[in-house]
Amino acid sequence: MPDFLLSDFAYDLPPDRIALEPARPRDAARLLHVGEGLADYVVSDLPRLLRPGDLLVVNDTRVIPAQLEAMRGAARIGMTLDRPDADGNWRVLLRNAKRVRAGDELAVGNGFSAAVLAVEDGVGVVRFNLAGDDFLAALRRVGALALPPYIARPEGVLAADAADYQTMFAAHEGAVAAPTAGLHFTEALVEGLRTAGVRFCRVTLHVGAGTFLPVRTENVREHRMHAERGFLGAEAAAAMNETRARGGRIVAVGTTSLRLVESAAGEDGVVRAFEGETDIFILPGYRFKAVDLLFTNFHLPRSTLLMLVSAFAGMDRIRAAYAHAIAQKYRFYSYGDACLLERA
Repeated sequence: MPDFLLSDFAYDLPPDRIALEPARPRDAARLLHVGEGLADYVVSDLPRLLRPGDLLVVNDTRVIPAQLEAMRGAARIGMTLDRPDADGNWRVLLRNAKRVRAGDELAVGNGFSAAVLAVEDGVGVVRFNLAGDDFLAALRRVGALALPPYIARPEGVLAADAADYQTMFAAHEGAVAAPTAGLHFTEALVEGLRTAGVRFCRVTLHVGAGTFLPVRTENVREHRMHAERGFLGAEAAAAMNETRARGGRIVAVGTTSLRLVESAAGEDGVVRAFEGETDIFILPGYRFKAVDLLFTNFHLPRSTLLMLVSAFAGMDRIRAAYAHAIAQKYRFYSYGDACLLERA
């Protein structure tokens, strides 16, 4: 595969196109269908854009309040949870990291603390003094949502964000960021899809804090993805394989679902049960093994997600689609509008 420069994935977005809250109702967001041409719809049109026998793969991770403020003595330390290791330690992104050393104890509040085991390049490994339900209860008590930095909240996260930044499929706690394509779904839309003969299956990929980190290498192949934990069960794998055998299409709801399905698929296209970490990095030239369509949001310039959709739909089609969306005043990013991508 050829090398790509970060500048190959640049575009200019007027700041007023960044959505600061979702469409209401959620399925009233606009939808750009990207195939041989471009066509404008709304998300509630999805049942007539898909076919009977298609399978929607949704990510049922639940966002946790991953933004913490800790104290090391008099120094205030910002801490964003990234992902847990198998031994129960957590990897975290640190702000004011130069004040933190291995061996430090960080007080988070109300009997909640973290022992620092290692620090390198702003990433720490910590062990919290609470685990399981006690840990999650402490997060809900003192933590805040780690909203993307482009969702401006000068006065802090809004009460509405607690619901707005959670999908209707959310079941398994562990994500730092929402799988935002799923934010567009409502009970009415799901019912419409089922009536149209479209089926659903669930997978779990816990989106980590690494999703917020920019690509810093001009040659994008030198970028290293942060690993994320995923689970794709035998029942979901069987549903995908049966769908393909019957001539149906696998439709990934979001880049997180797509990355997990592609991680679980063999070169023969057969999807197998998967549990563990994936750091799959999809660039143009990647040969997709299982996913046929992708329902996703509009992504940041120079981001790994824009690289992924460029690989899926083709760089020229994505450039044309994004130019069209900007000209037609679509809303961008996590709370923005959506597109349905046909695989190139």
